[in-house]
Amino acid sequence: MIKVVRGNPTPEELAAALAVVQARAAAVANQPSGAPTPADAWADPARVARDRLPAPGPTAWGRTYWPG
Repeated sequence: MIKVVRGNPTPEELAAALAVVQARAAAVANQPSGAPTPADAWADPARVARDRLPAPGPTAWGRTYWPG
């Protein structure tokens, strides 16, 4: 149940808001249960280590991940 607690939306505004809520609910319902969510992918520590680290050498300090 959705209830408007503040304001006075027009019927068109209310219909648009409900369409967005229904579309989001349908997208979540159609997502496979084992599929990672964007938040899970962001928190995955393996995403940091996907790229190779810079090779050691005399200029390796210039290829570090520290802000310059």
